[in-house]
Amino acid sequence: MALVPFPTNRDAAPVPDDDVDRGRGRLEDDVDADDAGGKMSFLEHLDELRRRIIFAVASVLVGFVISFFFINGIFDFIMRPLQQLLPPGGTLVYTDPTEAFLLYIKIALIAGLILASPAVMLQVWLFVAPGLYSHEKKWAIPFVVMSSFFFVAGAAFSHYVVFPLTWRFFISFTTDILTFMPRVEPAFSIYLRLLIAFGLVFQMPTLVLFLARMGVVSARFLIRNFKYAVLIMVVASAVITPDGGGVSLVAMTGPMILLYGLSIGLAWLFGKKKAAES
Repeated sequence: MALVPFPTNRDAAPVPDDDVDRGRGRLEDDVDADDAGGKMSFLEHLDELRRRIIFAVASVLVGFVISFFFINGIFDFIMRPLQQLLPPGGTLVYTDPTEAFLLYIKIALIAGLILASPAVMLQVWLFVAPGLYSHEKKWAIPFVVMSSFFFVAGAAFSHYVVFPLTWRFFISFTTDILTFMPRVEPAFSIYLRLLIAFGLVFQMPTLVLFLARMGVVSARFLIRNFKYAVLIMVVASAVITPDGGGVSLVAMTGPMILLYGLSIGLAWLFGKKKAAES
């Protein structure tokens, strides 16, 4: 009776190397799809940063050109309330021949920045996006919308609430001995300082939301460090505000605490369940 040899692994049909390579390639592609952001070299990061800055500056310049066509209306919108709060007969003055012209340029620039804020925030996102996982990149549109909305909201709050309060505070020192005759350049510098400060401060909910989504912070962490956050807010407000201890400090610290509370709610609703607690 003839014996039939038992097949061994060596007798099995070999798997083509091409199939193995394709399978390994698909696995590596899946891994690289999530880790591609971490494999950019330092020079590549610098080149990407340069490109994003160029696009952001170009967006602001486009907004500047558009704003300059409407500069008279924008100038009146900003400077008229300042003049109306002065004592009867008071007016803003300028003493340098180029001061008024440069003021128009600055107003057009800040209006262009606000107009181009969605494009600028998009460039910020595109710079950060290569370092994110694929499931995190879907937050691009919410980031651009939220950051643009809160920047404009902060600028509007500064224009309609904070700056009038600060301006009245400075005017209140007018007496029969002291006459307040403000130069237009320093007055607008205070206005611009508050506008940008509140535009950035109002980004707190957006920043905390995305840090919570990445597991960097959590609602519990924010609550536990609330007292330290309030201290930082008060110190930052004292440094940023022009009077350093008057009404603008209170006007900035109050909204910052409210925004911090909103940030806690966003972190609780949208943060990872096992976010970092340290």
